[in-house]
Amino acid sequence: MRGRFITLEGGEGAGKSTQARLLADVLRARGLSVVLTREPGGAPGAEILRNLLLSGEVDWSLPAETLLHFAARAEHVEKTIRPALSAGTWVVCDRFFDSTMVYQGFALGGDRAAIDRLADMLGLRPDLTIVLDVDVPTAVARMRARGAAADRYERLGEAFFQRVRDGFLAVAAAEPGRCAVVGGAADADTVAGRVAAVVRQRMTLP
Repeated sequence: MRGRFITLEGGEGAGKSTQARLLADVLRARGLSVVLTREPGGAPGAEILRNLLLSGEVDWSLPAETLLHFAARAEHVEKTIRPALSAGTWVVCDRFFDSTMVYQGFALGGDRAAIDRLADMLGLRPDLTIVLDVDVPTAVARMRARGAAADRYERLGEAFFQRVRDGFLAVAAAEPGRCAVVGGAADADTVAGRVAAVVRQRMTLP
């Protein structure tokens, strides 16, 4: 039996990495085999591209940046996600193609139709996408609290973060059958309960 593919999306500071980890724990507690992964990255070659994309050392043109994200994604799909699903393992992924549509398409003004075509070329869509939504002041406060050096997207400022938030809400509204918006401003355990409730509602669990 094929595994199921769940993605978590949202802007910087939305809590995606934490909630992806907590969701994977919930699914494992139900006796499921789970791969927890992320984008960009999730496979050796894709991790190399992640470093190139996020370091800020190269000022990529927007078309090149978009294609690099999809190159990393194609490697991730073929080397990690598709084999896991074929083996009956569930996959929980921190970001997928919606992030490219929102960041490079909505927020940076890239060609959304071209991004759609690249997404279709992957031949794989999530069974469920959970969009974690937080307002920009909350997101900024969380990023500052991390104390880590900001990556290139985190340095783009509050107007950019608002476009990202608006973009994710637009994506979710366009595909309600696949996407569910979950408020992410509460504490991690409360949000995790909301995420788990959506998964139970949308998917058949043991």
